[in-house]
Amino acid sequence: MHNILIVDDEPSIRHSLKGVLEDEGYKAAVAESGESCLDAVRKKTFDVILLDVWLTGMDGLETLSKIRELENAPEVIMISGHGTIETAVRATKLGAYDFLEKPLSIERTLILIKHAIDANRLRQENRDLKKQLTAKSVIAGDSIPMKALRQQIQLMAPTNGRVLIYGESGTGKELVAHAIHAQSQRRNEMFVEVNCAAIPEDLIESELFGHRRGSFAAATADKEGKFQRAHGGTLFLDEIGDMSLKTQSKLLRTLDEHRFTPVGSDEPITVDVRVIASTNKDLDEEISRGNFREDLFYRLNVIPFSVPALRERQEDVPLLTRYFLKEFSTAYGRRLREITDDAIDTLMRYSWPGNVRELRNVIERIVIMNPTTSRFERKHLPPLVYRDNSRRTPNSDFSTLHQARAAYERDYILKKLDDNHGNVSRTAEVLGLERSHLYRKMKTLGIAVKE
Repeated sequence: MHNILIVDDEPSIRHSLKGVLEDEGYKAAVAESGESCLDAVRKKTFDVILLDVWLTGMDGLETLSKIRELENAPEVIMISGHGTIETAVRATKLGAYDFLEKPLSIERTLILIKHAIDANRLRQENRDLKKQLTAKSVIAGDSIPMKALRQQIQLMAPTNGRVLIYGESGTGKELVAHAIHAQSQRRNEMFVEVNCAAIPEDLIESELFGHRRGSFAAATADKEGKFQRAHGGTLFLDEIGDMSLKTQSKLLRTLDEHRFTPVGSDEPITVDVRVIASTNKDLDEEISRGNFREDLFYRLNVIPFSVPALRERQEDVPLLTRYFLKEFSTAYGRRLREITDDAIDTLMRYSWPGNVRELRNVIERIVIMNPTTSRFERKHLPPLVYRDNSRRTPNSDFSTLHQARAAYERDYILKKLDDNHGNVSRTAEVLGLERSHLYRKMKTLGIAVKE
């Protein structure tokens, strides 16, 4: 039920409006002065305030000004028996949603209240979205690589230079993109993300540039593309290395000309968009193979960033672990519990082939699966993390590249086996191997089937 506050020094108006609004299903409260209005707003949350301009003591415009200074202020509709254009303009500049003249039209009043409630809801959703985006842009870590990364972001984020972010899957490339946007001059505009690896090749062009109705079989209506939606803001092209050559060509033209033509249209659309791209691939190698356009690479690689793998910044594991513990304890309504030094040491000695994303998943898992434990210990960690942990640490020295590769393969296969609960057939399918091939590989690497 929506809460409405009626502020008027005439008791008859307060009484009649309160009755009308309650009949319409609203919860209505009344105040006879600007002072009592501010007192009510500080004690209770209202969606809309109907505020008379002419009040004894503090007048309506001064009251409006003080309301707009409050955090999460409600929408205010001003009402007056002898309003002027000058008064209405001043009220609008102070932040009033709209202006009503007495005698009030009940129909117009109810329509305005409904629209003001919708506006208030949208503002609240926008505030919540900004809070979420701010949380997404927090880059945790006290290691030298992460301090250097934050300094780089702070230096170049205010510019409009294109950015290409390199890093393995799970390192936090999207987080870096959010951080760049949050610290840029475009932070109040849209941040639009496109996962180039997740969209089928025949749909990626429509996704980026939009289409017109009837341009292909499934185009039953006009569609706005991501470029158009990001106008004035930031477009993040995640895993750009998976984009088809055909789409790369159109993207190149868009970057050069700052305009594009939707699929099935002859009318170009001009846009102002900052492009940030990311990849987990070696683009030099992809260029040599003919999978990626060299000219597009140079357009995107204006400001390169490299996000380090988690194994390259082990000292951040304790901080990240506690950060995720707090996040998931709050998300699942659990009491925040400590984690033992032995468990932290085990986490630090694991190689983390899935990087920060894998660590985050591990912490979420132990929070969910251990709701009553007083503190998290080594035994609460997934078997994959501590299994054979003492045999090799990420800092171990291998005498040959073959030994290092074999150790990594062993950890990776063990992780996939753990993800699939030890089911070898399912693991082989995930890895893209024949079941017999995986068995031979496990035997070579010393992985028992029971593991």
